[in-house]
Amino acid sequence: MASIKVLNGNAAVAEAVGQVHPDVVVSNPVAPATPILERIASFIAEGWLDAEIINAESAYSAISACIGASAAGGRVISATASQGLAAMHELLFVASSLRLPIVIAVANRALSAPINIHADHSDAMAQRDCGWIQLFSENSQETYDNIIQAFKIAEHPDVRNPVMVGLDGFITSHEMTNIWLVETGEVTDFVGKCNPAYSLLDSNNPVTVGSLDTPDYYFEHKVNQLQGMENARKVIKEVGKEFGDRFSRYYGYFESYKLEDAEYAIVLMSSAAGAAKEVVDELRSNGEHVGLLKLRVFRPFPHQELKEALSHLEAIAVLDRALIPGSFGGPLFNETRAALYDMEDKNLPLVFPYVYGLGGRDITIDNFRDVFRDIEEKNTEKIEIKTELAFINLRQ
Repeated sequence: MASIKVLNGNAAVAEAVGQVHPDVVVSNPVAPATPILERIASFIAEGWLDAEIINAESAYSAISACIGASAAGGRVISATASQGLAAMHELLFVASSLRLPIVIAVANRALSAPINIHADHSDAMAQRDCGWIQLFSENSQETYDNIIQAFKIAEHPDVRNPVMVGLDGFITSHEMTNIWLVETGEVTDFVGKCNPAYSLLDSNNPVTVGSLDTPDYYFEHKVNQLQGMENARKVIKEVGKEFGDRFSRYYGYFESYKLEDAEYAIVLMSSAAGAAKEVVDELRSNGEHVGLLKLRVFRPFPHQELKEALSHLEAIAVLDRALIPGSFGGPLFNETRAALYDMEDKNLPLVFPYVYGLGGRDITIDNFRDVFRDIEEKNTEKIEIKTELAFINLRQ
């Protein structure tokens, strides 16, 4: 039977982890993800969770321990943020290339410099090409649900790929809300047992991991890795549906909010979607045809489904919470516009790039109103320069 607890996003991650029963928890605390590991450690100390905890001396050591424990056949979880995730960069490629189903919770936080400990998506976007599945969470409930699903997705035999689950630092990570928790036995049954493809500890069936790969085979091995990510497209949808059938909360690649008959829409990820929905409701009550698409899965990017959801629109504002110097707009903008580009009739919606919320800067109800007004005006005027990057709530 489900129960309600008042928890923040960090505690929601820990509760989900406790119910999934990992074999190994690797700890190298980085704010604002530190309370995740503290709470899991308390579960182990109290005897509620039977798992080994490894206290690593650095983020690099932490991901190394995750790789070793997963290659040994264990179910593995860690948590990090910002510079911690950045310090793992080199070995994130190793984890994905070895097809290890590690799960890491990332309390998304700005990267230095200057030093900033507040929310944006710079840390996750800097790792978007490391071969990890990336899920993003609007609120603590979705964070809890995403963690549970992440293990089932990662360990699926057709996928076997690491997953990072993002929640906005010091927003979702620390905001106290009601969370519907699934009964532990039901979570255990849903996720199932970890059935590794191999174990380095199995002396009767020795394997070689991480060996030198020459031009004769490297290409084929990388394409094999790609296939695991492509298989995840189907598995993510199947797991989201099964989760919904069991627990009445359904998940797909994204949430479409009043988008079916919309003319103008905002595309974004994570916690800002809540305020954006309020503005959509307000403008709808005034007769304006606006909508929202909140992306949940950034990797693998759902290009086909996104095209189908957005192709009927007049204009789209894509909001990135990351700034990529030298890029042609932000990562979400680039992926979204590329997804629309191969439309058969070439009657493309106008797509406009925005950056917001860097270093924890607030985005307000008024800001969302202004964005909808801005793209409607640009569409009406048919401005030729369609990709000029705009900054939301930037001080002049």
